[in-house]
Amino acid sequence: MISPNEYAERRQRAVNLMESPSVMILYSGVEKVSSADEGYPFEVNRNFYYLTGIDQPDSVLLLLNSEGEMKEFLFISPYDERKEKWYGKRLKSDEASAISGISNVMTNLSLQAKLELILGEDAYGEIKRVYLDLDREIKITDDTDTREMKRVIENTYSDVIVNDAFPLITTLRLRKSAREIDELREAIRVTRLGIYSIWANMKDGKKEYELADVFHHTINDESGYQGTAFNTIMAAGRNAAILHYPNPQGQMKDGDLLLCDLGSRHNYYCADVTRCAPVNGKFSDYQRLIYSIVLGCNKMIASIAKPGLTIEELQNRTVEYLASECLRYGIIEKKEDISKYYFHGVSHLIGLDTHDPYKTPLSTESKKIPLEPGMVISDEPGLYIAEKNIGVRIEDDLLITRTGCEVLTKDIVKEIDDIEARLASLKR
Repeated sequence: MISPNEYAERRQRAVNLMESPSVMILYSGVEKVSSADEGYPFEVNRNFYYLTGIDQPDSVLLLLNSEGEMKEFLFISPYDERKEKWYGKRLKSDEASAISGISNVMTNLSLQAKLELILGEDAYGEIKRVYLDLDREIKITDDTDTREMKRVIENTYSDVIVNDAFPLITTLRLRKSAREIDELREAIRVTRLGIYSIWANMKDGKKEYELADVFHHTINDESGYQGTAFNTIMAAGRNAAILHYPNPQGQMKDGDLLLCDLGSRHNYYCADVTRCAPVNGKFSDYQRLIYSIVLGCNKMIASIAKPGLTIEELQNRTVEYLASECLRYGIIEKKEDISKYYFHGVSHLIGLDTHDPYKTPLSTESKKIPLEPGMVISDEPGLYIAEKNIGVRIEDDLLITRTGCEVLTKDIVKEIDDIEARLASLKR
């Protein structure tokens, strides 16, 4: 677990990036309706979670930069015995304080009064700037989001400017602390067990979803039901040529390669791993060729990833490598044809989100920023040749260090001989 001291340090760094005097208002989010009176499982706003460690709906963080001094307040739902009987336990004030390191914990019934005190009565100085997380999905109530709140604040307080807090916090999230890396290592450890469980149950005639279920059961049993980092991709044969294969209803056959792109999570930190293995335990000559090209590229990226390089530069090296190798073996006729068989990026940021955002939720700016120690990125080249019923992607998670990178997923085997040996041992 992240310590309350680390959450406090993160909040101080956030305040240091805020103009003075100003206030940041972050919402944990609300439970969302799926249909009728059924709701989706609650997923906390990761920026709120990053600064508090609080994982429950209807909670709010206020951070004040008042002449360079930080003041902080946490608002949570009041204790409700009836709701607790129906829906389970919510944090009490002392529990929320122990997790977050925030001493000023109040009920969210007092939030509006506190905001009026801050913005309308200048109780903490003349606040002229408000920071809100303006991600399109951050709800305050069932029918109000932070963008609507921005309009309300600007209409109510004409001299107040509302800024987006999203790029400020995601900039802080770029570089992981030692404790965050530990969380990622644990997510990867559990993912490794899940992959080996898939391989132990893989055989001719099995449905793809059966192996997805095996993975989910294994990681939830090991992690205490923390769930997957993203929707599991389980694709056999030709299905593996679809990048985000959505419906694992196909049946695997002797001679297929099974591609599994998946990850467990630990305290919301996400593993993101892809491995491919032959259903019958042995790579065919053609599978061995395609796999070897992708593996060579995967290892090349890990060998060059270091501070100062950008993800965009890693992508350029990937395209060049795959094109040259495919041309060499007659898979394509000219280098430009590589786009037919490789059509995605080789890397993205990893952290509290599988694709950790930067600046805006869907921004591609992270591909152009120089890598720094503490960043974690994916390394996932692939080749997808549908007419040959094959798709191969090999994905590792890389921690950028001072001199290069550490392959966090190195204990999940990926060499052809190692995969075949493990499959043979599992079958025994």
